[in-house]
Amino acid sequence: MEALLVVVVAALVLLFLSGIRIVRPTNRALVERFGKYHHFAGYGFNWIIPGIDQMYKINITEQMINAEPQEIITNDNLNAKVDAQVYFKIKSDEESVKNSQYNVNSIEYQIVNLARTTLRNIIGTMTLKSANSERGRINKELHGTLLEETMNWGIEIVRTELKEIDPPKDVQETMNKIVKAENEKIAAIDYATATETKADGEKRAEIRRAEGIKQGAILRAEGEAQAIQLVNEAAEKYFIGNAQLLRRIQAMETSLKDNSKIVVPTGSDLVNVMGEMGGVLPVTRKEKGFTASDSPKG
Repeated sequence: MEALLVVVVAALVLLFLSGIRIVRPTNRALVERFGKYHHFAGYGFNWIIPGIDQMYKINITEQMINAEPQEIITNDNLNAKVDAQVYFKIKSDEESVKNSQYNVNSIEYQIVNLARTTLRNIIGTMTLKSANSERGRINKELHGTLLEETMNWGIEIVRTELKEIDPPKDVQETMNKIVKAENEKIAAIDYATATETKADGEKRAEIRRAEGIKQGAILRAEGEAQAIQLVNEAAEKYFIGNAQLLRRIQAMETSLKDNSKIVVPTGSDLVNVMGEMGGVLPVTRKEKGFTASDSPKG
């Protein structure tokens, strides 16, 4: 009896140990009994009846699947190579975990095909240029469609990302040439604008220099005129007789340094003074002809 008891106890211990299941925090589990759902198992220690119960562990962390590259005909009849990635995770509550296993067969396969079909529908209505420039819109529409279509799958579509939208090789080369030509055009316009600005600046500088020279000449002429005027006024006021004439001659001499021309009125005392300085005697007249003493001797 004792031996039988030991065997029974050993069998029970072995049975207990074989039924222990440890579930990690990154997983949740579904327990089926005789092929029928029995209960939900959270993370940590769990025990099932060996041979009767079956536990299925499900990963609830975020996962990424590749939608695989495909050729899509755009609205402008170009074949674009499109590839995308979908990030999703199974929700951790019991109902979601059950739906992910019992409402859909092979979540990854279904998401890939759904994403590929959705991309064809979206990009097929767009031109290649707009598809490249509106990646955010494509991501948003793809994400929204996947959320709606997988609502009963017990999963959450975290985000979608377009990896590439590549045009055919010949179209890509043409687009590169167009971009290069546009850049060269912009550079040429910038260079022409800079050259024009430089020429305009030089022109304005020359005009300012010419105006400065002109203004300087005017100021010098005005200064000389004012100096002559002041000298004449001083001569009138402070010099008398021949001294006055001498002062005027000095002023005239100063003004003639630059080959200036001075008009002296007829009959002016300056004419006689200048004549005497040159050795020419002035001619005197009387009211009624010349006298004998005025005639030259000999």
